[in-house]
Amino acid sequence: MIFEQIRVGGDRNFAYLIGDEASKEGAVVDPSYNPTLVLERCATHGLEVKYLINTHGHIDHTNGNDHVMAQISPAFLAWDQPNAGDGQTLSLGEVELTFLHTPGHTEDSLCVLARQAGTPGKLVTGDTLFVGKVGGTDLGEGARLEYDSLHKKVMTLPDDTEVWPGHDYGVAPDSTIGHERKTNPFLLRDTFESFVDLKRNWAEYKKEHGIQ
Repeated sequence: MIFEQIRVGGDRNFAYLIGDEASKEGAVVDPSYNPTLVLERCATHGLEVKYLINTHGHIDHTNGNDHVMAQISPAFLAWDQPNAGDGQTLSLGEVELTFLHTPGHTEDSLCVLARQAGTPGKLVTGDTLFVGKVGGTDLGEGARLEYDSLHKKVMTLPDDTEVWPGHDYGVAPDSTIGHERKTNPFLLRDTFESFVDLKRNWAEYKKEHGIQ
């Protein structure tokens, strides 16, 4: 599998390219702020972009779409498709992409799981899960949706699944499900009420624990 995390500017945004070594079919995820760089990286790997995917509809993740769509034809804009929902799969040669609908940060939030036989899965988490943190929500329904998405979807994946977030907001640019399960303070909260309490008091918690 070809997999690359790309710093594209904005608010420490990450874009991703995913591809199959043999077929050279590729996908780009959240190519915002610097879509030219993302397409250049695809060309370096010799990838033909088959899919354009957004983890959610916020402008800081979608503002490169028009540029990509103007350069690549055809391109499948996964986020904009009514059938791009929970459990949908797309193929890039021997690489399989599976969408996990993970509402909370936004109603349309998706995580994208890239898998190839014999290797750990790679989960592009958008703004659902960061390293040592989780995505921003309100303290009501949005928080409940995110809590359920994290525990009922994301944390059901194997421990060796790699975590690749949409921003460099956490303590590192990538992680694993197992590491987050053991160390992420939000995931260590065993009730929804305590999860919301940490959200409510996150600034104080960060100061107490020396978190940037």
